[in-house]
Amino acid sequence: MEQQIQKKRIFSGIQPTGNLTLGNYIGALRNFNLLQDEYDCLYSIVDMHAMTVRQNPAELRKACLRTMSIFLASGLDPQKNIIYFQSQVPQHAELAWILNCFTYMGELQRMTQFKDKAAKHADNINAGLFTYPVLMAADILLYQTDLVPIGEDQRQHLELCRDVGQRFNAVYGDVFTIPEGYFPKVGARVMSLQEPTRKMSKSDPEDTYIAILDKPEIIRKKLRRAVTDCENRVVYDPEKQPGVANLMSILSALSGMSMDAITAEYDGKGYGIFKDAVADAVIAALEPIQKRYDEISADKAYLQEVLQSGAERASNIAHRTMLKVRKKIGYAPFKL
Repeated sequence: MEQQIQKKRIFSGIQPTGNLTLGNYIGALRNFNLLQDEYDCLYSIVDMHAMTVRQNPAELRKACLRTMSIFLASGLDPQKNIIYFQSQVPQHAELAWILNCFTYMGELQRMTQFKDKAAKHADNINAGLFTYPVLMAADILLYQTDLVPIGEDQRQHLELCRDVGQRFNAVYGDVFTIPEGYFPKVGARVMSLQEPTRKMSKSDPEDTYIAILDKPEIIRKKLRRAVTDCENRVVYDPEKQPGVANLMSILSALSGMSMDAITAEYDGKGYGIFKDAVADAVIAALEPIQKRYDEISADKAYLQEVLQSGAERASNIAHRTMLKVRKKIGYAPFKL
């Protein structure tokens, strides 16, 4: 009998706050579809992380369901993937507390994202904001994760996760799988439409990003207003023409055209025609997702079914890890 090869496990968490952007689609969601047959994937809507900023309870619940609906509309199969809400698996919080006791203050003080977020939310610099990376480490280690899809801005957090996991293992033996970063082969770094030297972010003002659920007329309007320059040349030069390079990257990622082909097609025709071509490509890519989203978000029974199944499957894996952790550190036995 042929032995079944164990798939490597991928974990990815995304906050439900804000609107998922074109950057999230090109850099992450679209790639998730390529992973679901090759890997054992968990996708967590991390509503516990969202609590570092004050949330309206009703809006947070809506945002979680909206994010899950977008995941499903983008093509994620809930049979092949585990899609769930972080707060429905309490082992995240339990492991985070234990790992807090294996994380040093100096390590957390060096986190650049804490410094950035503390500057943005000076009136609410809470302990959760400071220990956020420990909860992120717990998210990952809880599922014996092999690979974590990350961008450059998350590399520091993954390194902390690895350090804390290795520190725990050094004391108690081989408890946690130490994860590696996963850097997608397909995708492009999508930048802000108004500040093209910065990554497109759902926490920035709305005119700087294209949301996955933006209507076609809004998409076209935002792209027509996107920053370019006065050179009127469609040439890929991120240093001298970052705005044009960003739009070229978007068009290339969605159409499959090379940068040279885009230059040959649009150079000398004016930025207006070029921006409309980018808008056409974005609208064509997002339209089927938006249509499927409308169908899924209206089917409350289906969403509840996916939510329940995802939480149960995630909890089963988390429970197995925590049985091992609790035994190692000396806690009393615990059964579901």
